[in-house]
Amino acid sequence: MRGIPATAATAALSMALAATLAACGAGEDGGREGGTAAPSAAATTPGAIAWAPCTDIKRPGGQRATPEPGEECGKLTVPLDYADPAAGTIDIALIRFKATGPGERIGSLLFNFGGPGASGVDTLAQAAKAFGALRTRYDLVSFDPRGVERSSGVRCGGTAEMDEYTSVDSVPEDAAERAEIEKVVEGFADACEQTSGKVLPYIGTVNAAEDMERMRAALGDAKLNYVGMSYGTHLGAVYATRYPKNVGRFLLDAPMDPSLSMREHTLAQTAGFQQAYESFLKDCVKDGQCKIGADADAADGNVTAMLEKLDDKPLAVGGRELTQGLAVTAIASALYSEQTWPFLDQALSTAMRGDGQGLMFLADTYTGREPDGSYSTIMSSFPAISCVDTAERPDEAELLKTEKEALKVSPLFGSAGMGSVCSSWPVAGSDESKKIDASGSAPIMVIAGTGDPATPYEWGPKLTEQLGTGVLVTYKGEGHGAYMSGDECVKQVADGYLLDGEVPAEGTTCPKE
Repeated sequence: MRGIPATAATAALSMALAATLAACGAGEDGGREGGTAAPSAAATTPGAIAWAPCTDIKRPGGQRATPEPGEECGKLTVPLDYADPAAGTIDIALIRFKATGPGERIGSLLFNFGGPGASGVDTLAQAAKAFGALRTRYDLVSFDPRGVERSSGVRCGGTAEMDEYTSVDSVPEDAAERAEIEKVVEGFADACEQTSGKVLPYIGTVNAAEDMERMRAALGDAKLNYVGMSYGTHLGAVYATRYPKNVGRFLLDAPMDPSLSMREHTLAQTAGFQQAYESFLKDCVKDGQCKIGADADAADGNVTAMLEKLDDKPLAVGGRELTQGLAVTAIASALYSEQTWPFLDQALSTAMRGDGQGLMFLADTYTGREPDGSYSTIMSSFPAISCVDTAERPDEAELLKTEKEALKVSPLFGSAGMGSVCSSWPVAGSDESKKIDASGSAPIMVIAGTGDPATPYEWGPKLTEQLGTGVLVTYKGEGHGAYMSGDECVKQVADGYLLDGEVPAEGTTCPKE
């Protein structure tokens, strides 16, 4: 019912990055946990960034990390409402890793890691070492988009409200359960308005794209060089539509199709996760070591039986309960990266024996829940941005139709999607961000994966066509996102484009055939 964030700093990127970062030696002090304090310095004049050492970067264990060489944080003050600059301002938090050389500096390279609602400050702090080749010639820069974490992050109540919202089952079994789910969703939307009502109307992709143009100017770059992952591809496409002449080297990885209706988006994404789940089952049983079943059908049956039991009786995990809804979230989180499939097998098998700790860990990683019960803003920022980015407010009949169709695609992941939240959202939305046309821009590299669960492959050609200046690269592999997959062909093509301006040939496919 809640919809699946299409990205990265939830389980999507944080888990996909884990193996890569370990290989890069970033595991010791490159991670973050918690840390809601703002960077130590903020600009007070619109258009200027006051850079200073970051003060809230933390290691996975919670200890304060020593700042990396060349790492700095700052804030950029921008209008809250671009249509009415007199309405006040909002501060956008940024992080930067200065270029290391020895090559000639190209400029800044701005990252958005997706969501919508992922913290770019947190993610780049963890991932900078994985982009070492790019850092030789770029200052690596990322930011918390408006409504995310340090940038007036949207919050929807406290721990109790968030626990209730994230734990609810995705599909009701009867009228009473449906009424309970609707009550929880409506309560969540009300809490968002009470806690963050002032900024909710101005949280959205169009305004975030305008913020990016101010970042480009404040960074001193004639052109904006950009890497957008998942939702970040939508944000990049909107920027390119509004400022085509300011587009530098743009890499859009795991592309979204902004033109889709909520129903179309839900059905396509449901199919993507079902495909990834089936791929996981086949991979699990191929060597006879699968813990959840001897063959794919048996494994699927065992997972279904476990979820049915959880619907009747959640598993106690510490002082909490692993519900059916949390278990489905956990499964979805691990499907973002092929590298986490073995852990999913382990977590499912232990849950079948009555130990839900592994699945709870996966669910918490996805929803941004910390051990102390606090939440990042991802599960609040995601609907805040998603619902402002569409004028759709589906009624009950439309939601039931979408849910019914989605369940035919996948009994495991089928739901009414984000429509159930947006139907109760307290502010109006707009379809402005759906209009994509970057005519007149420099060539934009779009890379889509054939086994991507969150952004199905067919969205890649569609976004490429809408841009008008896009060049599509196909990645034949599993997982959400191609650049961080570890595929050498992808890295060679992407780095050749970003570092040397080498636009890929039409029809480029990785791995090379």
